[in-house]
Amino acid sequence: MEEWIDYYDSTHTIYASKRHRDLHFQIIARDIIGYISSPDSVVLDYACGEALSAVKVADACGKLYLAEPAPGVRGRLIARFAPNTKIRVRSLDDLRHMDEASVDLVVMNSVAQYMTPEELDRAFAVIRRLLKPTGRLVLGDVLRPEIGMGRDVLALLRFARAHGFLTDALYGLASTALSDYRQLRSRVGLQRYSEAGMVAKLAAAGFSASRAHVNIGHNPWRMTFVARHALGQAPRSASD
Repeated sequence: MEEWIDYYDSTHTIYASKRHRDLHFQIIARDIIGYISSPDSVVLDYACGEALSAVKVADACGKLYLAEPAPGVRGRLIARFAPNTKIRVRSLDDLRHMDEASVDLVVMNSVAQYMTPEELDRAFAVIRRLLKPTGRLVLGDVLRPEIGMGRDVLALLRFARAHGFLTDALYGLASTALSDYRQLRSRVGLQRYSEAGMVAKLAAAGFSASRAHVNIGHNPWRMTFVARHALGQAPRSASD
């Protein structure tokens, strides 16, 4: 994950335009809000990125933790949201020191593909400790093994056409083909999971999970899972 953290902490061109970037975060915020069950809920956005629409999420809950591994991004989050008393910014390491069973909803969106399976298992262990017995983990934008980059391109073009930045998207795709992102994706790769595989992985971490009908964000070919504490089940160790 370290190489991906460095990439997202750099001046990257993953978004085709400012409109693309802003819409991306607005739609994610909208979808996260759909999972908030109470205005008093404590919400954690795990590896949140720039989280440009976090104020909308914070307005819908009691407290919002933004956990971000990239130090440059984290510094911008602290500066941007310092006046908002409902938003707190943390590193991923900080999560290990938060109170057990203190969070109602954890969202991990478009993150699993950048982590090794072992890193994801460790993240699940931290999240499970933080979640209240009635809490939920929403794991979004999971890549499927049978779906290639072509569907990602198609999803982006459909999104761009619907929201008026198709020309920018076409230029952006051409730029991405020659970018550090494409080179890093080819060299490091992205993790992909089948529906059954992710449900099993979550079960091994002590969760009962099922796939949501709709993915978080604009890409309908990726998957979102909703997971809860599996009653009476402790997570299996790596040696089991």
